[in-house]
Amino acid sequence: MEAGIFLRSMPLIPSGHHLPSFRQYSRISANLQGGYKGPRPKTEVIADWVSNNDDAVRSLPIYVGGISLLGVLFNRTASGIAPVADASSSQSRADLLTIGLAVTNILAGLVWLSIRPKTISVVPPRGVECERIHSDIPDVVASELTWAWESLETVTCCRSLVIVYDGVCVLQIGYASVSSSNDGETPTVVDSVKLMQGSIYQGVIKSGSQSYLANLSLYPGKSELPFLPSNTQAVILQPIGDKGIAILGGDTIRGFTTSDQAWITLIGEKLDATLSKHITSSIPLPSGTTT
Repeated sequence: MEAGIFLRSMPLIPSGHHLPSFRQYSRISANLQGGYKGPRPKTEVIADWVSNNDDAVRSLPIYVGGISLLGVLFNRTASGIAPVADASSSQSRADLLTIGLAVTNILAGLVWLSIRPKTISVVPPRGVECERIHSDIPDVVASELTWAWESLETVTCCRSLVIVYDGVCVLQIGYASVSSSNDGETPTVVDSVKLMQGSIYQGVIKSGSQSYLANLSLYPGKSELPFLPSNTQAVILQPIGDKGIAILGGDTIRGFTTSDQAWITLIGEKLDATLSKHITSSIPLPSGTTT
């Protein structure tokens, strides 16, 4: 019980990320103005150089192989050895070995140039921004839901957040798809009943563990998430106890790191403790709650 109170009373921030300077953190920020005094990360000179000179490094084996071939030809010419390889000559055997290694270097360089890792870039969501918070939830719950969204938006690639709890969509915030039945500027409303009947919701609730769809375009079940922007790149499905689910849409393929996933799990537990305390029965989401 004490551990649960402690978890709900402290904001959870993953290592390596920073939240904006809210008012309650002003005293801590002021104490850090003197500068960081602890150990600093070690600089990897070679790794940084390779990263900054990727094309030159990939071409290097070709240059090494070409220079080696020229070296072999120059050596045979300057030493007066017959250009025809003689199996009984130790020099010819050494030259053949050198030629083989040089050709291997050239082929390796060609492979490095032809095979490159796919560049993963941020894809701006194609939709409209919305903020729907259930009008009947207490202010303390609304405040915590807003804190969760601001935290996730700031420190992760999350650009859409939907929370369904006890059969009610209590929060839809960030980017949403455009409703086809309106003027093209109205966000699609989350149909919590239809969502709960789908395989995605049922699978997450049954397993009780987080599900990470690192590349949503490859997942056939994305049709069950019509309220997310059509070009959402990644999705995390985080169960909130056994009564709800949080759906996080990201703007980058594989954009949620391992620490992000662990932190989102803790946020799900924190929200479950708050929602289970203040929401006891399902109530319909009223219209006109968009702000």
